[in-house]
Amino acid sequence: MTTKAFVIGHPINHSRSPLIHGTWLAEHGIDGSYEAIDVAPAELPGFFKRLRQGEFAGGNVTIPHKEAVFALCDEVDPLARKIGAVNTLVVRDGKVFGSNTDYLGFLGNLDAAMPGWSDGPDDAMVIGAGGAARAVLVALQRRNGGKVHILNRTLANAQALVEEIEGPFEAHGFEAFAELAPRTGIVINTTSIGMHGSRFDWLDFSLLPKQTLVTDIVYVPLQTPLLAEAAAHGFRTVDGLGMLLHQAVPGFEAWFGVRPAVTPQLRARIEATLGH
Repeated sequence: MTTKAFVIGHPINHSRSPLIHGTWLAEHGIDGSYEAIDVAPAELPGFFKRLRQGEFAGGNVTIPHKEAVFALCDEVDPLARKIGAVNTLVVRDGKVFGSNTDYLGFLGNLDAAMPGWSDGPDDAMVIGAGGAARAVLVALQRRNGGKVHILNRTLANAQALVEEIEGPFEAHGFEAFAELAPRTGIVINTTSIGMHGSRFDWLDFSLLPKQTLVTDIVYVPLQTPLLAEAAAHGFRTVDGLGMLLHQAVPGFEAWFGVRPAVTPQLRARIEATLGH
């Protein structure tokens, strides 16, 4: 019997998840399927009814449903609650369990691209205080040695995030960059700045230590203006595509019973679609 999984969103035609999971299904010779399903917000309860009836082993959740599915899951993992979003669903015995693998994707990407990145006592700098920042903060809390500084255009939003997710976090406006830069070991952009040619006009790379790692969770374009500028200044950089690939691993394992590998071939296949 074919094991079925999915990704739901609205719209969903941009999703690379079917290509990622389809590659793994073929690689392991598994009798399974993974499809993109467009589910409008009003249709979510009906879709969950299908889940409880056993049509699927589980699937992924993307925009705009990551928060809405909380109320529909039978159980949500505590880390997903902390992050405030569910991106992975597993169906067991007619019950739907929600979790979030974005933080694992973030760690897996950096571990693969830059082994030892979290060994130092340096501080981390997270740009942005939106939904994407939350998964990154949870990841850093588990691994990073120093403080985590959240820089956001609106200071109040960064402060609210610090109050909500307890940890070694401090909130700042963008103007704090110059003061914090000399102690920073990793800079992470979690905002959409970098898409459509937008850039940071306040970020002075000359103030950062030469060994600082710069990473961006945006992966379209693959080399964002931030990463291009960091590379031009001689900094180590990691793009955001690996986060997408690594966050997919735990879900595939839960639905199909095999832990897949993120290979250079898989990355090349997904990379080839990014220009379209």
